[in-house]
Amino acid sequence: MSYQLEFRHIKYFLAVAEDLHFRKAAERLFISQPGLSRQIKQMEDDLGIQLFIRNNRKVTLTSAGSYLQREFTQHLTNIDNSLKYAKLLQDGKLGELRFGYVGSAMQRIIPDILVRFKEILSDVKFGFKEMDNQKQIEHLLSQEIDIGFVRLDRVPRGIAITPILKEPFCLVLPKEHAINESNYKNLLQLKDESFILFDPSYSPSYYEKVLQIFDESGFAPIVSHNTIHAASIYKLVENGFGLSIVPKSLQQGYDSNVKFIELTEISQRTTLSIVWNKKNRNPILHLLINEIAVESFINNE
Repeated sequence: MSYQLEFRHIKYFLAVAEDLHFRKAAERLFISQPGLSRQIKQMEDDLGIQLFIRNNRKVTLTSAGSYLQREFTQHLTNIDNSLKYAKLLQDGKLGELRFGYVGSAMQRIIPDILVRFKEILSDVKFGFKEMDNQKQIEHLLSQEIDIGFVRLDRVPRGIAITPILKEPFCLVLPKEHAINESNYKNLLQLKDESFILFDPSYSPSYYEKVLQIFDESGFAPIVSHNTIHAASIYKLVENGFGLSIVPKSLQQGYDSNVKFIELTEISQRTTLSIVWNKKNRNPILHLLINEIAVESFINNE
């Protein structure tokens, strides 16, 4: 079976599928609305597939249309990535590597990786986006990023995950707080204090692990604030709005008037992992992953 499907048909279809409005899509494409309608009708006739349900009030995608929207979007993303890679090759670059990461990964792990492999990455263009765990998974599946640094225990099928750092937690207090390393015994000393924690949406599994720390310490925390940024946590702690618990690696990289006490008495550890889409064909991604000696990054403190 042969289809006379051209790139412009796909472009027109995706515009209507996104807007669900022929006039708006036509304006965005700089063509007339009747012309766009004819092109979509021709595409449907050529394929023998109804893509849209039309009536006077609204336009909706059929189930087949929704499927093709997802497939065409992914294929166009792959084409776009290939064209970008070709342009980088022409410009003397080996390629591009796009990172997603939670904030703690940028304090030491990502810089360490880049320094360690700077020779093989010297001609690579980098992109960096700080985002929560779920956003990274979404961006990996759509191949908007190549590699992520997450605090997750499970990932969807199609995503590979490898732990690179296992670390303890630290208690965060204002510098003038009466509790310090010399008189700290356990968290129960602080059961009447308020706590500022990373928002559960940032990583539900990480949030649950922190709550386990309180459970095993024998009390439920008074949670006064949730946020997704370490800098915000430290600023709130510094100004007396509560205490916090963070991964040890987040002691670095912030100029804040707070102090840290490592929670050596608890069993919980938090794991930072690298994740990537198994279908991602970026050669730089696989070069980097193959070069990383994972064992050398893991910290079993």
